[in-house]
Order: sequence, then structure tokens, then C-alpha cells
Amino acid sequence: MPRRRLLYLLAVVALLGQMAFAMVTTAVQQSPTIDEPVYVATAEVYRQQHSLRYNPEHPPLGKLIMAAGTAFGGADLDPNYPGNQTRLGRHLLYENGNNPFQLMLLARLPIILLTLLFGLVVLAFARDLAGPVGGLVALALYAFSPDVIAHGSLATLDVPAAGMLLTAFWLTWRARERPQLCLPLAGAALGAALATRMSVLPAVPLLVALAGLSLWHAQGNRPERPALRRRLLVAAGAAAGVGLLAVVVVWLSYLAVDPRLRWTTPPGLPDPGGLKGLAVDLMPFPQAYRDGMLIQFRFEAKLFNGFLLGEAYRGSPWYYMPVAILIKTPLGMLALWAAGMITMLVLPKLRVAALYLLPVSAVAVLVTMAGSRNFGTRYVIVLPLFLAVAAGTVALIRLRWSRIVTGLLVLSVAAGSLMTFPYYLPYSNVAFGGTAHTSENLHDANVDWGQDLARLGQHLKSRYPGERIWLVYKGAGVPTYYGITAEDPYAVPEDQVRGLLVVSESRVALAGPRLKRLIESSRKIDRVGYSISIYRR
Repeated sequence: MPRRRLLYLLAVVALLGQMAFAMVTTAVQQSPTIDEPVYVATAEVYRQQHSLRYNPEHPPLGKLIMAAGTAFGGADLDPNYPGNQTRLGRHLLYENGNNPFQLMLLARLPIILLTLLFGLVVLAFARDLAGPVGGLVALALYAFSPDVIAHGSLATLDVPAAGMLLTAFWLTWRARERPQLCLPLAGAALGAALATRMSVLPAVPLLVALAGLSLWHAQGNRPERPALRRRLLVAAGAAAGVGLLAVVVVWLSYLAVDPRLRWTTPPGLPDPGGLKGLAVDLMPFPQAYRDGMLIQFRFEAKLFNGFLLGEAYRGSPWYYMPVAILIKTPLGMLALWAAGMITMLVLPKLRVAALYLLPVSAVAVLVTMAGSRNFGTRYVIVLPLFLAVAAGTVALIRLRWSRIVTGLLVLSVAAGSLMTFPYYLPYSNVAFGGTAHTSENLHDANVDWGQDLARLGQHLKSRYPGERIWLVYKGAGVPTYYGITAEDPYAVPEDQVRGLLVVSESRVALAGPRLKRLIESSRKIDRVGYSISIYRR
């Protein structure tokens, strides 16, 4: 192997190796986040009972992937448990004699492995567009992305869906040269994304149209170019075939859970009517999938509390997601994203490739801007994947000092990522004060998703033994399991709340009058994981 190729391979291994270390460390240290127990418990219901009755608002594939890990845990699950999916998650992890640390790690490991594999897709896509250097730039941005590390280390669905979608777009791009191999694989990857999260649906028309465009290009490269009408028909057929394959994969994911597709429509589902209702009715998916869409519509119809730049509000301002992206993305990464997008639009040879990266990124942001849930940049986790590939094209810039500037920007991203280790979930860039100040600007999955309960238990035991604890926690964990014996400050008069007041930052952000008074009359003395504050009263 030539020396240059060996060094390149070592660089790839080093980047993915540090990412793997960061994700595994984070997965081992963090307690379950709010969504994870539901997904893990549903995965066990799939595996043990072959039932679709829990968590229908999300398709099954991502949870089946988690079940591949939890299968090694030997977890016990009561088949007759009567509770809802939230209670089921708590029951599985904390009430049935199972080991929550072991189960959560086993569920998270397959997602970590997938996240690393998606890094290779980022590398390959960027190499196709900008050569080996561009591939390394893209991989470095991906591997050091705090958001990707944070959510790639959790048993959730965001990164798997985004990675499968990127894989589908990359294969569609490759189909310009090898359509017979790549278009079927692109359809399968699109189906896998759809079978993981319904939020992928807005990208389907883009990918199907690009599949037709890729085959049109492939036909044009033949020595004997077909007639125009034939080219159009074949391209349209290829686009339809990709869509059909995606539908087949969605059906297979449901059949893998229950070959008989037993399903009872939950009561009280909304009737969206109009175009939304017609779209749901016409979807060629199982009834459970279509009912899940109606559940998502019900969520979107609600008004939620939010927090942005120090202000609590009710509703969903359109600018929330753009501002959250500016806060949560490393400055060097933002600069390279912008430079990559400009490069793709300016260089003629990259303009067609831009269609495979930039529109889907824009659609993801626009959909969240119109949505009602201001809960975190995880809803646009596609950006650190797709725009990392776009950023890799800066390697084609031939301006003086361009490579030095690119290298310095990549190093700044790496430095910021390493400095926040192992607290990736609450990361924010230095323009907004860094990780220690994220809770002053954002809440929920941007900073505090219940992930630090285990750390809190260890911290209280070592630093504050014997102290009286008053706890206001937001999360899915059970404090007593982690050795935290605490009282409820809402259950007694305010003047009796004396000792340590421990509050999750998301509760601080949306504090009601009573909690505000308790905090204002206390002295902040400590912090755990940048997501939980400790006050002395």
C-alpha cells in the first residue's frame, strides 16, 4: 500500500475512532433521556411479543435495530402490563428487576455503530464530489459534530433516519454512473429512512425526482443515446421504481414485527380533512403507519411551551430553529457549511450535485420552522450530515491560503468538540458562551433531556452526603435507583424548603411563580453536567 494511502486510511480510522470513544463514553455515563425508555420498551415488545400496539407514532425499523442489541440483555417484560408506553418504559428499566445501565447500553450500541457507518457515507459522498481531501474535511466535520455525537450515542431515531436518508441521496447520485446497482439500493435506503421516522416524508418527492434525473443522465452517457420519449419514460419508470421499493421496505419492517399485522386504531385520532387527510388516506403504507401520522398531526396541533434566548413563551416562533442552529453549531462548522454551499453554487461542475444536498437541507429547516415543537436541533440533525458533504467541496477552491483557512476552521471545530467532552448534548458555540451557558438560551433536548441523573446521584453522594435534598427533575429516570433520596418542594410550604434545591435546567427555563421564588431566594452553589443546578437554601 502506498504511503499516502496508508496515511489517509489512518486519518479516517483516527477520526472515527475518536468519535466512537466519545459516543461510547457518553452512552456509558448518561442515564436514559426522556424518549429512550419508550423506544427501548417498544423494541422489547416487538422482540418478545411481536406486537405493534406501542409507539405507533414512529415506524418500527429504528426500534428493531435497538432490539438487536437488547436481545443480548435477557430482559424480563410482563406481557400483560396495562400501562401506556411511558409507564412501560419505566416498568422495563426500573420495576421489573432488569439492569437499566446494561439495557440502555445494549440499545445504544447498534445506534452508535450505525452512526459510525454513516460517517463512511459522508466520506464517500464528499470524495465523489471533491476528492480525497474533500472527503477528509467532510468526515472531520461529521466526526467532531457535537450534535451528531450527542444523538448518535442515544437509543433514539434521529440519527438513524438522517443517515439512511443521506445514504439514499448518495446512492441516487452514484446512480448517474451505475443506475442498475445504485437505484434499487437508493430505494431500499429511502424505505429504511421512512420506516424509522415519518419526518423523512417531505424528502421523498425530492429523492424520487432526483432518481429520474440520475437515470436520465445515465442514459445520455450511452454510446447510442435513446430517443427523447424513451428516455423520459425510462427515467419516470426508474423514479416510480425507487418509490415502490421504499414502500416495500416500509411494509417489510412492519411484517418483521408482526407477520399478521394485527392492529387496532386508537380512539380519538384527529381527522385532519382537506389535503392532509387525503394524503394520509392515499399513503400506500400499513394502517398502523397511517394512524401514526394522525398521532403526529395531533401533536402538531398542540401549543407547547418554549424557551429561546432567555425568554419563555408559548407557541412556536418561526425563527426558533434558525437561531437554535446558530447557537448549537460550532462557528467553524457554520463557516465551512456556508463556504461549501457557495462553492457548490459557483462551480459549474458542482451545480447538479448541489441538487442532491442543498434542497433537502432547506426542506428540513423549513418544515421545522412551520412546526409546533421547539424542542431541539435534533429535528434538523440532517444538517451536520448533508452540509458536511457540501463543506467538503471547499477542497476544490484554488484561492491562496484557502487550504490553510479550511484546516484552521476544521481544527477549531475539533477543539470545541474535544473541550465539551463528555457533555455533548448541552453544547453551544463560544459566541453564545459555550456549553456552560447553553441553558441561558435554550432548553429541552438542546441542553437538558434528563441525561444526568446518574451523574447527579454520584455527585450528591460524594460532595453532599447526608444533606436534605429537594428535587425538581425533568426526565425519565427514577431518582431513587441512582441513590437520590429527595423530597418534593411543591408538597410543603415554601419556608420549609431548606437544604439543597436541585433543579433541572429545563425546569428553571420554564419555572412557574413558586419555583421562581424558591430559586430567587436560594444561592446557586454547584452544577452537574451543565443540565442540573444545585442551590443552597
